Amino acid sequence: MESWLIPVAPVEVSAEIKKSRFITFLAHTDGVAAAKAFVEQIRSTHPSARHHCWAWVAGAPDDSQQLGFSDDGEPAGTAGKPILAQLQGSGVGEITAVVVRYYGGVLLGTGGLVKAYGGGVSDALAQLTTQRKMALRSYTLRCEYGLLASVEGLVAQTQGLIVSSDYQDVVLLTIALPPSHIDVFRSRLADMSRGSIQLFPFG
Repeated sequence: MESWLIPVAPVEVSAEIKKSRFITFLAHTDGVAAAKAFVEQIRSTHPSARHHCWAWVAGAPDDSQQLGFSDDGEPAGTAGKPILAQLQGSGVGEITAVVVRYYGGVLLGTGGLVKAYGGGVSDALAQLTTQRKMALRSYTLRCEYGLLASVEGLVAQTQGLIVSSDYQDVVLLTIALPPSHIDVFRSRLADMSRGSIQLFPFG
């Protein structure tokens, strides 16, 4: 994917269903490590809750390597999968949902649990603000000091980022560019430097 939606700010919603209290938390988590850290943060904030059920889409929405979910003691298939289904249906990436349940003494049954967990995430997603993130590809280039400002300006104009700068006899730059802007960047770079600066894939 060239771009996808990511959360801008965390969301928290709560509901009481048959005396059980369900609190749903959504947050931006870039990568599985960040997703795990968010789950642990909610666990530590609500240590006395009976269940901390979760799911994440920790990368791009189509990256199946960065999906995860847990029923955390609820009957299999009643919590983690409904939460994940809501996240995947939203088309948002780099997102984790944790639903905390304080048990109220009334059993909800399988269907009731699916509805409670999935519904909480659906309600939270309705309040979520998002922004679009561009997928970037990394490149390196060697640049004379006299052309550095022009190259930095070109990176900004093509919605890229300067990842690192290494100042030696020339400047070694690592940059990240949106795939759709690479050809334009190459062309302008060649014009600007009269062909003296070459762009190389990073790694």
